Amino acid sequence: MSGATFAEAVLATRNRGKIRELESLLAESLGPVRVLSAADAGLPDVVEDGVTFEANALLKARSAAAHSGLPAFADDSGLAVDVMHGAPGIFSARWSGVHGDDDANNALLLAQLGDVKDEHRGAAFVCAAAFVTPDGTEVVREGRFTGTLLREPRGNQGFGYDPLFVPDGSSLTAAEMGAARKNAVSHRVLAFRALLGAIT
Repeated sequence: MSGATFAEAVLATRNRGKIRELESLLAESLGPVRVLSAADAGLPDVVEDGVTFEANALLKARSAAAHSGLPAFADDSGLAVDVMHGAPGIFSARWSGVHGDDDANNALLLAQLGDVKDEHRGAAFVCAAAFVTPDGTEVVREGRFTGTLLREPRGNQGFGYDPLFVPDGSSLTAAEMGAARKNAVSHRVLAFRALLGAIT
C-alpha cells in the first residue's frame, strides 16, 4: 500500500505518550493527523491471544478499525533474549506470573541467565506495528532495538527490562538514557517509521 491519506486515525492504546509520539511521526509523513486513543474511540479491550508480536498487533488494530470506522494503528512489543530463543517474547510483561511486576520479571530473568557468560547475553527489544483500515487493508512492520543484558539493574528512568538492557553502541542502560534519547532510537519508533514508510 502507498499514498495513504487521512485526517484522523485511532491508536489502540490508552497511553497518552504513545498517542503524542504517533501524531508526531504521522505529521512527518502526512501532515497534521488527529490520533484518537482507545478511550477516546470507546474501543473494547482485546484478548491478546496471538503467539507472535505481529499477531497481537493485528488483533488490536483490526478491532480498533472495526469499532471506530477509522484507520487504526496498534503495536505489541517485548524483550527477546538470544540464548532463550526469543523468550520472554510475548510474555515479557508477565514473565514472573504477575502482569506488569517489573521487579519480579527482572529478578526472574536475571536468575535464568545467571550462568550465561557476558558475551552470550545479547537481546533485543522487538516491536510489531500494525496498520488496518476498515476496508481490510493490513500492513505490519517490525523494529528491533538490539543490545546486551547486565547482571544487575542500573538506572531509574525507564520501566520493564530497561534497567538491565544496554543498547548496542551505548555505555548506558535504557533506564539511564532518559526517555527522549531512548525513544528516538527505540524499537517502537523504528517499527512505526518502517510502517509509515510502507503506507505513505
